[in-house]
Amino acid sequence: MKEPGLPPPLPTSVSAAMAERPAAREERLGVILVFLSALLWSLGGTIARFIETPDHWAVVFWRSMWAIAFLVAFMLWRDGLRRSLSLFRGMGVPGFVVALCFATASTAFIVALGYTTVANILLMQAGAPLIAALLGWLAFREPVSRTTWLAIAAVIFGIVVMVSDSLDGGISPIGDGLALMIAISLAVATVLTRRYAHVRMTPAVCLGTIMAGLLAATQTVNFAVTGADMGFLFAFGAINLGLGLALFASGARLIPAALAALLGTFEPILGPIWVWLVHGEEPSERTVIGGAIVFAAVLVHIALEFRRRARPRKPGVSGLPTPH
Repeated sequence: MKEPGLPPPLPTSVSAAMAERPAAREERLGVILVFLSALLWSLGGTIARFIETPDHWAVVFWRSMWAIAFLVAFMLWRDGLRRSLSLFRGMGVPGFVVALCFATASTAFIVALGYTTVANILLMQAGAPLIAALLGWLAFREPVSRTTWLAIAAVIFGIVVMVSDSLDGGISPIGDGLALMIAISLAVATVLTRRYAHVRMTPAVCLGTIMAGLLAATQTVNFAVTGADMGFLFAFGAINLGLGLALFASGARLIPAALAALLGTFEPILGPIWVWLVHGEEPSERTVIGGAIVFAAVLVHIALEFRRRARPRKPGVSGLPTPH
């Protein structure tokens, strides 16, 4: 019997639908945020090509400084001072290693741009999630399905095709080596983030940018840059890296990891297109062929993971692309 003054109870179907709406809205918001992060990260090579400063280490330093400023401000706004400090303290050795991986990847990205094309770097980087699966099996004996092994083999073959450009002088072997170092660094960070779930991406990347900035400060001979370059460096650090990470960290918690990985593939898709449209930088034929093999392997693998998900998984970071 209904108590006086209270509205009648809602039908079960209506109340269930109302309960689902917030979750659906959160997932849509997560999709938008992760896509926007991939979009911002895809602009990195285009922004870098505008910077005229010849000293790569000066570029690494100023990009790191702007990224640190943004990430610290973001963490203080989101978590407050006390919570932010506790997040840094709670990272431990795994967080330090993840930060070292990010520092290596972000530094190698800047230096590699002087030796190879943006397409070479980004398309090779697209294989990082599958390289992570291989490293997870080697280091922790994480199970790897037959389809994942096939995808890993395809990625390795695609990278070999891309690297073969450096054998006949088409592309600098230094550039290819740095691009491969980026992919491996991101793969190691992915494995550790998945293995040690308490490692938070934002403080780890912030510490990584601090490491990169300190290293660059010891290597550069001249910190001076033009006003125009400083404007691009602000966009490169605060917006491309910092804001991109903030959007990703906020959105990846709201959607399944496989979906976040799928949305992250927009970075290697769009990155070479922006550079080609804005700067006229065309990838070589072998880069296109090898990159297509890598990209197809990643997409097919993600599609099979979607099909294999028999039960819902809670949102998290696993095999996700990370900022360079």
